[in-house]
Amino acid sequence: MGKTSDLTAVQKTIIDTLHKEGKTQKVIAKEAGCSQSSVSKHINRQAKGRKKCGRKKCTSSRDNRTLQRIVTTNPFKNVGEIHKEWTAAGVSASRTTTRRLMKDMGFRCRIPCVKPLLNKKQRKKRLAWAKDKKDWTDAEWSKVMFSDESKFCISFGNQGPRVWRKSGEAQNPRCMRSSVKFPPSVMVWGAMSSAGVGPLCFLRSRVNAAIYQEVLEHFMLPLADQLYGDADFTFQQDLAPAHSAKTTSTWFKDHGIPVLDWPANSPDLNPIENLWGIVKRRMQYARPNNAEELKTTIRATWALITPEQCHRLIESMPRRITAVIEAKGAPTKY
Repeated sequence: MGKTSDLTAVQKTIIDTLHKEGKTQKVIAKEAGCSQSSVSKHINRQAKGRKKCGRKKCTSSRDNRTLQRIVTTNPFKNVGEIHKEWTAAGVSASRTTTRRLMKDMGFRCRIPCVKPLLNKKQRKKRLAWAKDKKDWTDAEWSKVMFSDESKFCISFGNQGPRVWRKSGEAQNPRCMRSSVKFPPSVMVWGAMSSAGVGPLCFLRSRVNAAIYQEVLEHFMLPLADQLYGDADFTFQQDLAPAHSAKTTSTWFKDHGIPVLDWPANSPDLNPIENLWGIVKRRMQYARPNNAEELKTTIRATWALITPEQCHRLIESMPRRITAVIEAKGAPTKY
């Protein structure tokens, strides 16, 4: 530490106090936790009555409050837009200064969390559902089979890895990522319980009631026999049109399978959403060239999901429900 401007207010107080007591600079430096040269410079500066050195700030406290208000009002603007709006308010500062002050204020550029958009009616139903299920035990949740569909694309947007390259290698094929205008994608159906995951079903077309019932027949029923045997279980699904169709409800009644009532637009309550997220994060470094390679990668990554992971996610249901109650039905982080 070689500059007195690096000293904290506490260190400066310690130096002043010990200096008045007649302590040596070596002892003072040890007590203050700084270098002896910093102590010497601070003492000499105080003796000569010199003011704080350094360039004068180009912005005032009022300017900084204006910047903080701009960022808080619309946090999705980039630095260029924020700087433009700030200078339009009469502030003379560079873009670098804008970024530095935002960082000093504690703002960091992060990927936003995604939460479902809910209306008042949906929030009310979510709250009622959460209050109804708040007393469910882990044993009761372990009897629930959670299911969901998810879309996987060959291109995962800007979530992929960065590249280390030298200047002038931007167009080097080794340092470039390939992209397509309409990347191939697949829709996958999957299910999980506290005992583990089941086989995946890749859907070839848009899911309607008839196709969904075939998925239930050929994938869900065998999984239920494998996980629960003759024991009772409850099936969970969201309120997609194919799921809530009358023919689908009849199918469940004919097979004697109870369906868990589920609030609309509530992915934050479904633990299988976390499994999809785990699979996609693990696949971000994979580079499948076509849909078949993509399916192979998804199967291999899905197979790595352990029963322990599923059990921990099922155990999180009481915490999810508590969060919904505390938020009065509003969407929560998942």
